[in-house]
Amino acid sequence: MVRIECATVLVTGANRGIGKALVAEFLARGAKRVYAAARNPAAGQGEGRVVPLRVDLTEPGTIAAAARTATDVTLLVNNAGLLGVGHLLDMDLDDVERVMRTNYLGTLRMIRAFVPVLERNEGGAIVNVISVGAFGGTPSLGGYPPSKAALNSLTQAIRHDLAPRSITVHGVFPGPVGTDMFDKVTDYDPAFGEFPPATAGEVARATLDALASGDEDIFPDAFSLQLRAEWERDPRAAERMLHREA
Repeated sequence: MVRIECATVLVTGANRGIGKALVAEFLARGAKRVYAAARNPAAGQGEGRVVPLRVDLTEPGTIAAAARTATDVTLLVNNAGLLGVGHLLDMDLDDVERVMRTNYLGTLRMIRAFVPVLERNEGGAIVNVISVGAFGGTPSLGGYPPSKAALNSLTQAIRHDLAPRSITVHGVFPGPVGTDMFDKVTDYDPAFGEFPPATAGEVARATLDALASGDEDIFPDAFSLQLRAEWERDPRAAERMLHREA
């Protein structure tokens, strides 16, 4: 189980969407302190328990500085990510590279910077907010699903490396969530409106419930639970779901 009460948490991408909801939920469940990390951090609230922190996943210097500042972290939540819409055969490769550099390499940099912090604090947990996109490439989302598939593979790999160091690793696989990112997707491809989105608060609550139970792979909403069932039954059926062909 992951102990949330009295934990010291760092959440990336904390100024909006799922990240903002996670910060609120950690506070509600008794976290001692939450570092709210973002490229443009907002002033925190929560009776001094929120510490704004600048972290840009594409700027290694900000990650190193965060690790020097947040030395008491016991729970790292890698939530920040970048969306890139378009079709892989057509979109600018620089845009594809930017998504991969942020979502995969940026998260890896965070993990490498904070594993020593967690070890000095006698262990803890790493939570990677991934996406159901890791299970199938939705055509109009370009490089986003491949970056999440890579992050899923990373999550599995470090889980085995970090277990002997008393650090657990968890993957969260949300489906569509009603955030700014979802709005951008539906603006580009209105067919995504077929997917009823969960709220960020619902995803945050379900994620922390699952963490408290010790779940390693977390599917925090109705769509993601349906996708998992399809994946276990027939991976190609899950792929068709993400293509909106089911």
